Amino acid sequence: MKKIIKIFINIFKSIASFLDKRLINPITRIILKIIEFFKENAKTLDKFASKKSTLLVVSLLLAFVIYVVVDQETTIMLDQYAEILEDRPVTAIYNEESYVVEGLPETVDVILVGQKRHIFLAKQSPSQGVSVDLTGLKPGNHRVQLKYTETMKSLDYKLDPSIVTVTIYEKHSVNKTLSVDLLHHDNLDSKLYIDDIELDRNTAIVKGADYKLNQIATVKALVDVDSIARQQAGEVTLKDVPLVAYDSNGKTVDVEIVPSTVTAKLTITSPSKVVPIKVIPKGTLAFGKAIKEMKTNISSVTVYGQQEAVDKIEQVEVTVDVDKLDKDKEFKVTIKKPSGITELSSNTVNVKVSVDVSVTREFSDILVATENLDSKYKAQAATVNDRQVTVIVEGSRDIINNVDPSSIHPYIDLKNYGPGTHDVDVEVTGDDLTLSYTSKTKKVKVVITER
Repeated sequence: MKKIIKIFINIFKSIASFLDKRLINPITRIILKIIEFFKENAKTLDKFASKKSTLLVVSLLLAFVIYVVVDQETTIMLDQYAEILEDRPVTAIYNEESYVVEGLPETVDVILVGQKRHIFLAKQSPSQGVSVDLTGLKPGNHRVQLKYTETMKSLDYKLDPSIVTVTIYEKHSVNKTLSVDLLHHDNLDSKLYIDDIELDRNTAIVKGADYKLNQIATVKALVDVDSIARQQAGEVTLKDVPLVAYDSNGKTVDVEIVPSTVTAKLTITSPSKVVPIKVIPKGTLAFGKAIKEMKTNISSVTVYGQQEAVDKIEQVEVTVDVDKLDKDKEFKVTIKKPSGITELSSNTVNVKVSVDVSVTREFSDILVATENLDSKYKAQAATVNDRQVTVIVEGSRDIINNVDPSSIHPYIDLKNYGPGTHDVDVEVTGDDLTLSYTSKTKKVKVVITER
């Protein structure tokens, strides 16, 4: 804006100088000559000038002359315009195979000053734009002049900026191994899984200044899930996958990569498996109450996800809060996705819990197992009585009457125990989660020795 104001000030100064030289000074000289002429011919002119017709003619002539001159200069002054052509691309001329140039602006503004019709014509005429010739310059810093190809000589052209400082580097190249970065993975159908991505090449040539090449930590092929036209199991080929260089902080590094794109072949699978639903009651029912039955509206779900995760999963667990429950109730439970699972055939399950009167039953001589003992040790019960315990099972009569003693599992946890004789707490679990299990013997004595 300052440059435009300066241009207008210079224009007005030129106009004032023009008027002073071409109008004011000549008129002043004419007036002086007229005064001298009147002095020499005062009497004769006095008689001539005293005539009304003479005065009228002279006044009209002077008025006409002044009008013509002023109108012409005003037209010239008012017909001066300035217009900015913004963001004109800059083209640099240099050996791109041998050098890298930094500091050159991508675009500059071009200011056109002149008559409006000339500016209009200039905008319609083709131009080669803004350029800078760097041919012959050696590596280092240089102040260079930008040039604009003028289309009309009647206009003044100003560039903003017109002079810039550029840095020239020698261009070097290195080979980089390619890796893959998957974009918009969340947009992939949750029942599908990208099992493998294969690129048509493993390396690319990276060119640039040495300091830029040293910044590169990795070169990645950006495979975009949104580029997959039809999401379904099978092989998909994506062309023109862009390559981008990154530094150790994950920021892009501005270098030339040859080739700039690759072709990627995606193997899309849909691993799935039908697994049963296991309901786990959480909490303690109201006093004297027990779970008689737990029914679900669906007995199994289909799980989708990574093949390894699908292979490992055997069941899907859902938890029902039965704390202080004293009557029948139906629950709607959200099924949580196990690790590695991306989709379930059903996200909820209805669980109907039936409540009954609680009774107890004792099961004697159940062997106590050991768990989590370090492999370099072995353990044995100190006495015969420490080898087995009596377990009290509490629950609905109909369920307890059908309990198989082999489904009851008393055990001791020896995770942090070493050689010696130890009194260890007895814990009990059972296959039927509607029942509760308690050992009458709270502790057993065990002897641990090295193998």
